[in-house]
Amino acid sequence: MATYAANPTAQYKQQSILTAPPGRLVVMLYDGCLRFLFQAAYAMREGDKANSQDRMRRAEAIIDELTVTLDHERGGEIAARLQGIYAFSRRHLIEAALEQNPQKIEEVSELLTELRDAWAEIADTAPAR
Repeated sequence: MATYAANPTAQYKQQSILTAPPGRLVVMLYDGCLRFLFQAAYAMREGDKANSQDRMRRAEAIIDELTVTLDHERGGEIAARLQGIYAFSRRHLIEAALEQNPQKIEEVSELLTELRDAWAEIADTAPAR
């Protein structure tokens, strides 16, 4: 924790995560995933395979987290559709890595950006607790 005390930006970021409502946390996950996908596509175009793979793994970990946190009981059909979108995204990213095709990463980014924007709208209109 000493690093957080010495770094006000990191401390603020950690506090904002700890106090964010659930909808806002989902938006933060999407934001992180989209940032990693952008970095992965850029690194892939630059021929930096190691960095591209690292950023892709981080994005995939976020997609996995979004998948396992789906509430199928309360979410019903929406949760099932989101799970399908996340599965498609993972498969598409695997293909992108195998083919070294940054366009496929960008296709996933476009899809997840639409979901992120929808979640942001929901989070902004949800009543504060």
